[in-house]
Amino acid sequence: MSRKYLVSIWLGLVLAFFGVIACTQDGDGPIPIATDDTVYSGEGFFRIAELDSGKLIHLTKDTLYLHLDSIWAFSNCALKQIKLDTLTNDVDSAFEFYPSIIYQTSNDDCAAPYLHPDTTIRILLGRSILMGLGVLRVYNDEDSLMDTILIRRGDFSLDTFEIYVDTLFDSIPKLPRRTKGSPSIIKVLDSLTPQIFHWRTMESNCTHRVDKCTKTVPDTIYPTYWSLGDTALVPIRLACADTDEVYCIRSRWEDDSTALGEVQERPDTIWHTSTYYIETIPKCGAMNRFMPGSVITGRSTKIVRELYTPWPTETFCGPSTKEDLFVYDLGRNYMVPDTVDVDSLFETWKSAPVGATKAPAKTTTK
Repeated sequence: MSRKYLVSIWLGLVLAFFGVIACTQDGDGPIPIATDDTVYSGEGFFRIAELDSGKLIHLTKDTLYLHLDSIWAFSNCALKQIKLDTLTNDVDSAFEFYPSIIYQTSNDDCAAPYLHPDTTIRILLGRSILMGLGVLRVYNDEDSLMDTILIRRGDFSLDTFEIYVDTLFDSIPKLPRRTKGSPSIIKVLDSLTPQIFHWRTMESNCTHRVDKCTKTVPDTIYPTYWSLGDTALVPIRLACADTDEVYCIRSRWEDDSTALGEVQERPDTIWHTSTYYIETIPKCGAMNRFMPGSVITGRSTKIVRELYTPWPTETFCGPSTKEDLFVYDLGRNYMVPDTVDVDSLFETWKSAPVGATKAPAKTTTK
């Protein structure tokens, strides 16, 4: 290939490049996606739908909020309408929502399609619409369930009261034990875990003696903390046998780790206990709010609770431990579900000895 031919090709490429630049710079702006009379319309979709009234227990008189998230509507400015169809499902006693995303586009300058962040729709339903219904559901465009809430009829009552916790609640042999009446607190012994600690004696010598004793006896200084993995060394010191006189200055005892006794065993037991709040409530009632205070023996604990009482016309139950019982685990801070054997716990509560209803009066001597 001749040199003259190669130069011709190079010049052609350069001219073509400048031609492209000239074309792109002539009339800056977005390239139209359609002609002026072209319109795209159809149905988009959403990923997330949530129903809520802003409360724990949803009543028929509450205003509902339907939150739709991640909405796709062809492009940023093509969302035309959010259509909300409803249906009553008599089989499941449910009121169902079917949202749909309607879009329509034109030749307007608009960004590319994307998932719109979120939209919240305010819904106010009349009591007549929800007559005999206990469930609200929302479906997506493919009739797949997105969210479900329970709807109830009734009233709330807010109370703050105190329950005195007897000091015998700390006495393991006295368990189970409960406070008087309902609502009340009960403490039960769940189980026992036997364990064995190992220890050895260790001689301790006095380097600054203050002997005011007529007779001395060995004094064992047990540790305040025991570890299952280690063998505790227990110092053996001398103390006065009959008086409170000082035998040796406390800071002048020196332990001799070379003078050890035989390994011995110290049996112990771990007591596993649980403390519950139990209250008999109206049938099909529930707690809309429950805030217990710290349970300390010998003192009163404050309870703040908002009780939901259903109307006589209400035919649905929950959420509660049982139809007429509320049980709350004060140690783990959660409502005990009905999957646990609540019946036996309630029977234990009824048969447990009752502690003092108030702190004992202080006595003074003259």
